[in-house]
Amino acid sequence: MKVKKLFPKLGLIGLLIVGFASCNEEFSTLDTDIINGNFSRQDTSFSVKAYSKLLGPVQSNNQQTYKLGMYYDPIYGSSIVDFLGQLEMSRNNPTFPVDSLDPVLEKVILSLPFYSESSQDSDGATIYSLDSIYGAIPINVGIYESNYFLRDFDPDTDFEEGQRYYSNQGPTFQSNLGELLLQKDNFIPSNLATEFIIEDLDTLNIAPGFNVELPPAFWQEKIIDQEGQEVLINNNNFKEYLRGIYFKVTGIEQEGSMFLFDPENAKITLYYSSETTALDDSGNQITDDDGEIVRVLDSYDLTFTGINVNSYENELPASIQATLLNPNTTEGEETLYLRGGEGITTIIDLFGGDDNQNGINDLQELRDKKWLINEANLLMYVDQTKVTGGSKEPERIMIFDTKNNSILADYNIDLTTNQSPINAVTQHLGRLERGSDGRGEYYKLRLTSHISNLINRDSSNVSLGLVVSQNVSYVRFFNLENEVLEASFDEVPGGCIVSPEGTAIHGNRSFNPEKRLKLQLYYTEPD
Repeated sequence: MKVKKLFPKLGLIGLLIVGFASCNEEFSTLDTDIINGNFSRQDTSFSVKAYSKLLGPVQSNNQQTYKLGMYYDPIYGSSIVDFLGQLEMSRNNPTFPVDSLDPVLEKVILSLPFYSESSQDSDGATIYSLDSIYGAIPINVGIYESNYFLRDFDPDTDFEEGQRYYSNQGPTFQSNLGELLLQKDNFIPSNLATEFIIEDLDTLNIAPGFNVELPPAFWQEKIIDQEGQEVLINNNNFKEYLRGIYFKVTGIEQEGSMFLFDPENAKITLYYSSETTALDDSGNQITDDDGEIVRVLDSYDLTFTGINVNSYENELPASIQATLLNPNTTEGEETLYLRGGEGITTIIDLFGGDDNQNGINDLQELRDKKWLINEANLLMYVDQTKVTGGSKEPERIMIFDTKNNSILADYNIDLTTNQSPINAVTQHLGRLERGSDGRGEYYKLRLTSHISNLINRDSSNVSLGLVVSQNVSYVRFFNLENEVLEASFDEVPGGCIVSPEGTAIHGNRSFNPEKRLKLQLYYTEPD
């Protein structure tokens, strides 16, 4: 992919490039010629500070998407993500065939379907193209009954607010595990459908996913044998009775594999057969060619549409952790770190100094000059000395207001919001620009409306948060267990929580001056 030009052609407007390379340079007028009698062109640099901090535990319930598996990042190490799912009955007070019809629970299939698209090849066979799969190294998954009750409402709020569950609650969940239902070893995500044969009755072909057959004895006793009992009358009773299913991941090697899935499509299906009730002309049950009474196959679903939670176990190199626990919040840092999930954020403060030492804050000086901002771009260069490049680099990053936990004004006026997630909001939140070798070079975030509001509408110059995002269209904010900044920054966009990826960016004190943070401003100034 060719790198786009960073500077458009100059026309009748002036060009201001605001770089963050120096903190003490004086304002310098490079060109004071009057252009068209109305505008002048100047080049100035302002100070900035940017540093990174740990997000800490993130709210991981009520998400659109969940993940399961082990992800390895070349910078940050391994992240293991478990899943606790609360089942609901697809039909209250289910009725299964009565004993006189000889019911048999044939198979129990658990399916967490991958995100995929299907098409047909020249032979008419269905082929699948997968999305949101990370890695292809085997992992082991233990599937347990959970004895931990997931409640809907928080008793600390007099049950007026929904209960929040956080990414660090894995040890609590694991201390409440019940029976091991299945140990699935050496699992690798595949783009092939999974075939299950129900002898003499049917062959099931299930779209690619984490598709496994569970031993039927547990489900016979837990579900089929409870027909007509109070525990199956409604889902409130059922969720107290069968509290959930826990998926515990362990890695076989340092690296592994991880996948995202939609809980709305995840389920456990009980396939059961029973003798037909249809009668022949003689009043007998219909038989097959071998004289056997015909058996009818039916199914019943338990869906993962209750409360679902991801829990995390993260590695982090000691050197990076030390930097994140004690960042230079006064001057900023050489390297900025970003990681999704229970991850890492970068905090950016704009216009925080007085570079020309004239006693006027830089932002106030711009307000006094009444600049009209035509375009503002924040350039963030990938630190290729730390990032290996390739598919593990996040395509998207997201910037937001940490004080109000909200997107910036530029998001709302982006004309690409209706595009697919990978291409949505690219006018404001540009995709990763890659070089001819496929390695990421920089991100360009357009902040025109935000900067205009700071200068011309006296908007508050709040700290901005930067995170990686799996889906920049997913802008619902979720709670952090602890504030990142004092009295603010206690929520992050959901797309950050879902993403497993990470990267590193040149900070405002980078040893490479050409790669330091840059804010391009294209502006007009009344003469």
